[in-house]
Amino acid sequence: MRRDKSAVVARIRELGAVAILRTQTSEQALGAARAVIAGGFRIVEVTYGVPNTTEVIAQLVSQNPGLLIGAGTILTREQANHAIDAGAEFLVSPCVIRETIEIGRERGIATIPGAFTPTEIYNAWSLGADIVKIFPAVANGPEYLQALRGPLPNIPIMPTSGVDIGNLADWFRAGAVAVGAVSSVLDPALIRNGEWDALTARARDFLDAVANAR
Repeated sequence: MRRDKSAVVARIRELGAVAILRTQTSEQALGAARAVIAGGFRIVEVTYGVPNTTEVIAQLVSQNPGLLIGAGTILTREQANHAIDAGAEFLVSPCVIRETIEIGRERGIATIPGAFTPTEIYNAWSLGADIVKIFPAVANGPEYLQALRGPLPNIPIMPTSGVDIGNLADWFRAGAVAVGAVSSVLDPALIRNGEWDALTARARDFLDAVANAR
């Protein structure tokens, strides 16, 4: 049974970390997902660009009851509907797209659009986003989030791309409600080589750092 979106948002805030899958094949996506789940991740985002994205989402949902499985790089209403029909419980976009936020509201699904400037972040929140993703977070680092929190203290923000074990504590101190783990955990070379044990170890280390940072 799909959770209410308020419960999904609460779960993201509680756990504080989302593993983000960007792979060249659906088999790699499933292997990487199993690896990071074994390492402790309970929230996984499958990005459009992964071949057969909706099938991968559906398979992860059916095989991992209780975990939060979402869809990323959502750019169109069609993608959003396909992802939701496959079982996705949250939708992530790289930028602020009105129609993807609207479909989330219509279907009761949490939305996390990407934004960067204060205007984009505020507009995303005003349109009904549940969390706003700073993307790419690597551009200015935790100091940028800290500066944003001054005028925009009530908007929950999740940095993605540019987050690693070395700066996790700084991101949370700056006010992040959660972080997205991309190549710092899901190293493309390890995925290509099928080094799943190494990915599991990376996931475990990352989540230990999240726990210590919070």
